[in-house]
Amino acid sequence: MTVAVRPESAEVPASYAGYVGKIRDGEDLMAVLAVQLDEVRSAFGRFPEARGSYRYAPGKWSVKELLGHLSDTERIFCYRALRFARGDATPLPGFDENAYAPEMRADERPLAELLEEWLDVRRATISCLRGLPADTWTRRGVASGKEISVRALAYAIAGHTRHHLEVLAERYR
Repeated sequence: MTVAVRPESAEVPASYAGYVGKIRDGEDLMAVLAVQLDEVRSAFGRFPEARGSYRYAPGKWSVKELLGHLSDTERIFCYRALRFARGDATPLPGFDENAYAPEMRADERPLAELLEEWLDVRRATISCLRGLPADTWTRRGVASGKEISVRALAYAIAGHTRHHLEVLAERYR
């Protein structure tokens, strides 16, 4: 199994630092990613379908949109990590998560279906990261105009999920 070493600060652009920082020193990244399967299932599974469109404030994402955002972002971050791990030096564009949210039409889908989709995405992420050769984790590429390493992206995936689980617990109850 792959053991991901915490990225050095020079590998992490400021826009990702908060997410990377959500993973504590000494935590096993791959274990965190695996445990989050149950954490996300439990957190979103507590919401009945009738509360799936709940927004804690006007203009904020619904519970369903938040879950869809987790899937979208994880796919993009993992894709970036794969490209850089494979030695692809092509700069990758950014994405506007606020433009993606209405296009996913999450509120039209069952919450359970969105949850299963995220679980599938996470299992694919774990499989992808687990299969990366050790020497590729420090490779870097440019995404959103900023240089970032493969391992920083992997940490950002876990930290982004942790961040949104905190938001869900604080603001959607």
